[in-house]
Amino acid sequence: MAPARSPLHSSGWTSCAATPQCRGVAHRPYGRCFAHLDQDELADVLASFAPGKALDARGTALDDDLLSLLLDAARDKGVPVLGRARFDGARFTGEARFREVLFTGDVSFDDARFERLASFFDARFKRNVSFRGAHFLRELSFHEVRVAGHTSFDRVIVGSDALFGKARFERALSCEGARFDGFAAFDEARFGDEVSFRGSRFGRAVSFRRSAFARSAVFDAVRFTAAVYLSPSSVGRRITLAGARADKSLEVAAAGCSVDLRRVAVLGPSRLRLAEAEADLAGAVLRGPATVTGRGSRLTSLRGVHAERLTLSEMDLSTCRFDGLHTPEALRLSRCNFAAPPRGVRVGLGWPPLRWWSTRAALADEAAWRGWSPEMLDAQAGGATTPDRLAALYTGLGAVTEDKRTAADFAFAAMEMRRHGSRSVTRWLLSISWLACGYGLRMGRVFAWLALVAVLTAGAVLWSTTEHLTTWPPHSSGKAPAAHPPGTAHPPGSE
Repeated sequence: MAPARSPLHSSGWTSCAATPQCRGVAHRPYGRCFAHLDQDELADVLASFAPGKALDARGTALDDDLLSLLLDAARDKGVPVLGRARFDGARFTGEARFREVLFTGDVSFDDARFERLASFFDARFKRNVSFRGAHFLRELSFHEVRVAGHTSFDRVIVGSDALFGKARFERALSCEGARFDGFAAFDEARFGDEVSFRGSRFGRAVSFRRSAFARSAVFDAVRFTAAVYLSPSSVGRRITLAGARADKSLEVAAAGCSVDLRRVAVLGPSRLRLAEAEADLAGAVLRGPATVTGRGSRLTSLRGVHAERLTLSEMDLSTCRFDGLHTPEALRLSRCNFAAPPRGVRVGLGWPPLRWWSTRAALADEAAWRGWSPEMLDAQAGGATTPDRLAALYTGLGAVTEDKRTAADFAFAAMEMRRHGSRSVTRWLLSISWLACGYGLRMGRVFAWLALVAVLTAGAVLWSTTEHLTTWPPHSSGKAPAAHPPGTAHPPGSE
């Protein structure tokens, strides 16, 4: 009896002829999928199967027993070895255990459905593997997996915990648009190329403790509904969370790389720990208490930041732009470094034409406005920085810095900006105050003026005395009076 003709599946494979509803790929000569072959037919098909050969189970419903038979047929010295493996659209009705399986060819689980546990513990993928659009109703274990090629989990749904601890991805890993409803752990995982979770969603806590990124880790527009622990041991280039949102808390630790936190929104506590790194917080919204610490690290922008309580400690803020910062009074500055005016005497066309710069802490915004260096040109969207805005910034930041010297420098800078922003009489009065005593904050100038007056006074007195001595006695002939002849009596009353 000739086998029934199998219909061509819309995805491009010939589907099982057993029932119209079955989408499993048909196998010759029976025209049915693995799930609809009887025991003898299945044994006949698997008899031609050997370790390292291709396996096609697209659209097939696989229970525990059927999957075990397929893997047993590919065993070599106790280890299942599969070549090109295709499980697109397959449905795993039992536990899908691929423990220690060696995949020597490309592997595809696109649009597969795992109704129970999916475990790939200690599996090896010699080439690329794809799970695009796969749905894991229960747990997913990728613990200690090794992938030599590219890996894709784009648009996957994991209904429970996802475990990727100690996994090794030698090439790029893409998890864009994925949804992880349970706990997600990537602790001690190693990523040899770029990792992208762009647009993904994490329903519970996610952890990247002691992981390592050889290049970049991208979390742009990711939604974290629980705690985030992004503390890799190393990052080659950058970590970016631009536009991400964390509903609970966010903890990021990075060393020797850049951290992009532009437009990030954190509704709970946040902590950023840096070491020899660079961070950008422009446009961030920090609703809970936030701290940024960084030994030898630099913060480049706080423009547009909304923060209820933000503490910056041991940060290099010499290039950080503050203009546009909302509520500067919410900041706390501790042991931070700022920009500095140029050193030495400068000659210019303005007033005064000859000027020297005192050593003080300054904002990068002022450096850009004054044009102290070419790389600090002001390119702020929505208009250039103005002296009035800088004065308000300096006043607000001076009140929140712990360093008294920096606070005094900011008070001086605020008066400088008011002087530049004023006109006519007010500007002249402030100029006199600046020149005389540095707005009451540079008392050394007062002593310098007093010393100058004292020197000039002493010089005038010395000159006057010298001039008087050179003209004494006042005789027009210049001859001395004649002495009394010897033997002449002295006038009465003389001695």
